[in-house]
Amino acid sequence: MSQFFEIHPDHPQPRLIRQAATILRDGGLIAVPTDAAYSLVGHVGDAKVIERIRRIRGVDERHHFTLMCRDLSQIATYARVDNAQFRLLKATTPGAYTFILEGTKELPRRVLHPKRKTIGLRVPDHAVMLALLEELGEPVISSSLLLPDEDLPLTDANEIRDRLERELELVIESGPCGLEPTTVVDLTGGAPELIREGKGELRALGL
Repeated sequence: MSQFFEIHPDHPQPRLIRQAATILRDGGLIAVPTDAAYSLVGHVGDAKVIERIRRIRGVDERHHFTLMCRDLSQIATYARVDNAQFRLLKATTPGAYTFILEGTKELPRRVLHPKRKTIGLRVPDHAVMLALLEELGEPVISSSLLLPDEDLPLTDANEIRDRLERELELVIESGPCGLEPTTVVDLTGGAPELIREGKGELRALGL
């Protein structure tokens, strides 16, 4: 049965954040609120976590995972970013955007798109998620908590625990969490390409 932490949305309790970080380091899978719906998050280097996320989501190896980072310096470590891309990232992060970028050799191949060698990257604008990333000192692999054959992601922590209590090590509750996923933009071409319109405003992207 999964654990259940109630964490303050603006002033996360350090003790609970440390416990959540330990669960991630030990290979646990966590449901955590973000600035754009709930996400499943786990340790980047754990192959079993990747497979568990795929099973819960009902997706195959072509599914684009997202690397959730603490700040832009971490993004630059895990993705190839030119000057124009960096300016766009700086103008829109932290925020409800996921950017598709070419991954670097710092990332395990299993988290990259098998053909394009790309990864989704984002810096969330949510105090709990940022505190967890700060405590970890490294990014986490993530995917929106959208179950197979459902149109909207799960948003209620108690429902998540009820439905996935045998699949997760921890569910974090920290107040209302929106329904909208992130806006997804592909930056691997010459100009930004909108892949999915979500919570992040298009105006900030020039789209």
